[in-house]
Formats: sequence, C-alpha cells, structure tokens
Amino acid sequence: MTMETSIKMSLMDITKIFSLLQPKAEEEDGCQQLNEAIAENNHKRLAELLSQEHYRRCINSRSGWGIPSTPLKTAAAHGHLHCLDCLLAHGAEVDSLDVKAQTPLFTAVSGKHLDCVSALLKAGADPNGSEYNNCSPVLTAAREGYVDILKELLCYGAETNVRAKVPDWASNATTCRGPLYIAAIYGHLECFKLLLLHGADPDYNCKDEKIISRIKQSNTVLDTCLKYGCQSEYIQLLIDFGANVYISMAVMDKTREKGEAIMLLLRERVFPKSLMSQIRLAIRKYLSTAHKLDSIDMLDIPQILKNYLKHTT
Repeated sequence: MTMETSIKMSLMDITKIFSLLQPKAEEEDGCQQLNEAIAENNHKRLAELLSQEHYRRCINSRSGWGIPSTPLKTAAAHGHLHCLDCLLAHGAEVDSLDVKAQTPLFTAVSGKHLDCVSALLKAGADPNGSEYNNCSPVLTAAREGYVDILKELLCYGAETNVRAKVPDWASNATTCRGPLYIAAIYGHLECFKLLLLHGADPDYNCKDEKIISRIKQSNTVLDTCLKYGCQSEYIQLLIDFGANVYISMAVMDKTREKGEAIMLLLRERVFPKSLMSQIRLAIRKYLSTAHKLDSIDMLDIPQILKNYLKHTT
C-alpha cells in the first residue's frame, strides 16, 4: 500500500466518522428548536415540544455550531435546572457524549452549576464522567476549588485517586498527578481535606509503568507539597491521614526555607503516633478498602469517637 493510498483511506475514514456524527436534517431541526427553548430557559415551551413524538425522537440528537450538543448538555451548560429536569423526565440519556467525550455532568461541573450536578447524579450520571475524556469531574472541581460540587461528586462514589488520561507519547511527571496534587498546587485546602476524608491515598503515586519509564522521578503528594512550598496545614493533614513521612532527605534539603512544614515533618519522625491515632488510621483504612467510609455514623460507638474518626475534633 502506497503512502498516497494510505492518506486517501485515512481521509475517507475521517469523513465517514464525521458523517456518522452529523444528525439527519429533520432531527437537527428538531434538536435546534429544543436547544432554543433551553437557551431561553423556557421549560414550559420545552415540555410542550417534548409532548410531541417528533421532538421526543430528537431528545438525544446533537446540533449547533462548534461542538454539537445534546439538549441535556445545553441545559447543563446554561445551568437551567427546570429544563434539565424536564429533559430527564422525558427520557434524555443522562451520560450522552459530545465529540470531545464530555458528559452533561462534566459540563455542569465546569460551569459551577451545583443544582444541575445534583440533579444529574440523582438521575444516575456516572460521577467519574466518561472514560474516553482526558479529564474528569473530580479533577475539574479540585482544580477550580469547587468544594460543594466536589463533595457532591464524592458522596456519589467518584474516584478520589483518578488522574488525567493522556496518550503514551505525552506522558510526563504532570500527567501522573491526581486530585490531591491539583488541590494542593492550586491552594484549595478545603478540597484537599475533603479528598482525604473520602479515602484519597495520602501516599498517592503513579503506578503506570509506561509513564514511570518516561520520567526521571514520580513523586508522592508530600514531595510535591514540600517542593511547591504548600502551607503547613497541607503537611499536617497528610501526616494525620497516615502519609509516609520518611521521604528522601534530598527533597527536604532542596526546600528553600526550613519552615513550619519541615518542622512538622521532623517532629513526626521523632515522635511516633499515639495509639488512638494509629487505631483511627487502621479503622479508616479498613472502611476505605470496604468502600464504607460513609458508614462511620452507623458504628455503635460514642459520638465523640465518630467525630474523631471523621477528623472533626
């Protein structure tokens, strides 16, 4: 096969793919009218349209310039909750994808529309978004500091140790960073703590052999917090949640200032954790492994101990 033939076949494949993505003219017209009603936040008009079979058939179709969107994604992008509820009530596909593999939930998170995020999750949306999308709702919320949205995602079982998905050829140290890294680097302490409370690994490190083979060193969250000069509160949280404090001294030597963060680390090395603290770590580790961290309140123990397990005292 010649290179010219190969190029022609590739162009044919691309053309075929785009032709499959393009809706029929009749569907596109119907979808546009649905999207117009949504853009105007006219949920009564939307309900009227969806009462007709012609428009119900278009409920999961895509239309619009740039990145064609389904009506549900349009509602999520605008934060129009009543329209979103109307679409869901008429059978809109909750995890429909656009050409960038973005779900309506991902769009609602990006737009900081908490009420729409909650409605989509209640309707069964995958809290992790699409496996085909490079980013995820949790990574977006952690980066932007959307605490309430992040809490909602985590309460519905979103993955706390997720990382960005990139091609092998683009793998580097940045790609192996998860939500904890992102929250620390962008200075979102409440998001950082929330992730740890929901079971994020305080020693999280990339385990992908393909990525590790392409970078000089894959660092832990504690390494990153020290290198980026994060406040001592981040270090204390990592210590409280059981991070390994015996990291390379070379990392500490490279830190410009021997400030409070370094002192916390050195003190933790000298003075071992109390028995109570070790028991808390053991119980939380067991519950996390069993995916039952949210069942602490159901334990038959005094409230003061429940608070201790939840790090609220």
